[in-house]
Amino acid sequence: MYGGDPFVVPVFGIFMIIAVVIGPIWVRSYYRSKEREELHRTLRTAYEKGLAPPPELIEKLTAEVGPAETSMATTGGDRDLRRGVVLIAVGVGLALLGILLGWGISFASDIGGAITGGIVAGAGAIPGFIGLAYIFLWLLGRQKRAA
Repeated sequence: MYGGDPFVVPVFGIFMIIAVVIGPIWVRSYYRSKEREELHRTLRTAYEKGLAPPPELIEKLTAEVGPAETSMATTGGDRDLRRGVVLIAVGVGLALLGILLGWGISFASDIGGAITGGIVAGAGAIPGFIGLAYIFLWLLGRQKRAA
């Protein structure tokens, strides 16, 4: 039986939830800012040398700011469906992570495994239900478009 501090496992579970939710968002925004910084550095160097920046560079810089022509799936009514499916998948993934994490921790402590697994699996309900709401909104929008 596990003879350590009984609060270590739940605290570890909470930190894991935070890392799973915030980590991907932070990584994506970090790399996006690095890419923008590199583009601005290239533009600054071109201006300092008196060169006209390449049109592709200007296009790339303004494409993220202004309205770009994109597919219907990212701008139209299907956006809610895509978001809903992704959020439901994240919710199911967190639920499976919670079940497996609880199972693994239960070898050391049955109570710790149940608490940690339940917390992580329960956290999967949040994006899962938000995904269901997006699919509901998509269905409502689809009915309005058909009418």
